Amino acid sequence: MAYQALYRVWRPQTFSDVIGQEVITQTLRNAVASNMTSHAYLFSGPRGTGKTSCAKILAKAVNCLNPHDGEPCNECEICVAANENRLNDVIEIDAASNNGVEEIRDIRDKVKYAPTEAKFKVYIIDEVHMLSQGAFNALLKTLEEPPANVMFILATTEPQKIPATIISRTQSFNFRRISRQDILKRMQFILDDKKIKYDNEALEIIAASAEGGMRDALSILDQALSYGDDELNLKNAQEVTGALSNEQIVSYMTAISDNKPAEALTSLYQILASGRSALRFTEMIIRVCRNLILYNSNSDLSKQMDNSVMTKELLDIADNFDNARLFYIVDQVSATQKNLKNSNQTDIYMEILTVKISEPKVAQQTIVAPTESDNDKGVDNVEFDKLRDEISHLQNEVKDLSTGVRIATPTAKPKSHRRAANTNARLNKTAIYKVLSNATKDDLAAARDIWPDLMSMLSITQRAMMKVAEPVAASIDGIVVAFDYAMWFEQVQDDTDFLKELSDNTSRLMKKDCQIVLVPKADWPKIRKEYINNNIDLSNKDNVESKKETKKTNPTVDEALKLFGDDIVDVKDD
Repeated sequence: MAYQALYRVWRPQTFSDVIGQEVITQTLRNAVASNMTSHAYLFSGPRGTGKTSCAKILAKAVNCLNPHDGEPCNECEICVAANENRLNDVIEIDAASNNGVEEIRDIRDKVKYAPTEAKFKVYIIDEVHMLSQGAFNALLKTLEEPPANVMFILATTEPQKIPATIISRTQSFNFRRISRQDILKRMQFILDDKKIKYDNEALEIIAASAEGGMRDALSILDQALSYGDDELNLKNAQEVTGALSNEQIVSYMTAISDNKPAEALTSLYQILASGRSALRFTEMIIRVCRNLILYNSNSDLSKQMDNSVMTKELLDIADNFDNARLFYIVDQVSATQKNLKNSNQTDIYMEILTVKISEPKVAQQTIVAPTESDNDKGVDNVEFDKLRDEISHLQNEVKDLSTGVRIATPTAKPKSHRRAANTNARLNKTAIYKVLSNATKDDLAAARDIWPDLMSMLSITQRAMMKVAEPVAASIDGIVVAFDYAMWFEQVQDDTDFLKELSDNTSRLMKKDCQIVLVPKADWPKIRKEYINNNIDLSNKDNVESKKETKKTNPTVDEALKLFGDDIVDVKDD
């Protein structure tokens, strides 16, 4: 017989075999034992949580010749036929490929016929949310009042797509995600039964990757066993799931704790080059931060740490992270995860995230006014004292000015306006207009040709910032570079040494003097439009002046203007 996947071999055959759905299985078992089963059920929940398995068990249980407390015996001819998928009275339908009105009408026509072998004719409709609106309408009446010997079991992962009229005609059961501990126990039971050696750390990684789905867990386990030649160890599980090794996460988090963006980016590139998933990577960062927060808290919470993640090396650097910074890192990683799911540029988002959470100034951004308890703990308040002195100095200057001049108090502006004003202040429109005045497509093409070479001349940190920038206009002596994010535009614009290095390297590659001018990509269309409009206005003004000069050179016109004035005389060209 051909090899069968683990999730097929170990599919539950009784309600007691179903993992993690005790409330649902107990309810169904009692209903069968007391002959109080409904004519229609709706099983909904995430994939791999036991919906179809429970539907098959229920179909066997209501038809079993020798049921035991609501459980099928799996020994009578009805149960054996059902287990071998040859019981004609249990009809499984895939609504994804049979979603039309005609298929449902066919069911409606055949439902009136009595079962051939069993007591009940059971229709199991999987992924029922895929039915069309017409198909749902065709099913309504039959679902509400089917013949006495017919049962419908509908299964779906998206119950919100099912009409309320259908839901109201069924008994609804919501299957929940299976806990990691339950998945772990089930895999241990299977491996022990098959007498296969395994590492508990490997099983924990697989259980975490399954995200609450038993079928997914067994599929990953099957794959890991094939990769490791019927042996499961930590390395095999990491390779199959794309999870990070302990060495990789320790290297990355150490660079973050030491505020070294270049080293953190180097570690990031090594992790991504090894084929690790960016999404799995972010999940691991959050798990590590969660454990570090528990470790920094009281002893009761620290007992809840995930020991498979928290190695001795990570505990050694725990003192470098306070909870404020860990909360900041979790916020930034969570925001990045949303972008990763909707973008193909995962590497760029990961680079930006790495630089943001590893820069030394992150700690300063989270500083608040120290409390007495902070002072007792010996918190370094140098930065806070410096800011307080600057505020005091500014207040004194305002008082001095107010003695001679009445100063109007400005109204507060929204943050977005302040950022816009800050960006506008950094813009060098004169230099941008100078490039635009002589810009050509050939110059822009030449700039884009040398751009990869220019990037290779930068350091790792500089390259990460410039990956979100590109040339948008170029002339013989300048290039306008637009940034996707205003934050990176401001950072590069303020770094005069970096800006000079960019211009020098560009001049070297172009073999002529070339100035780099920066602009946020969001502002670029507006600036270009302003330049075009200004040029058109100047051109029109020159034309008007030219016409006036032409008029005044005509003696007849000049005499008429003297006699009657500009307001009355209207000069028209022949």
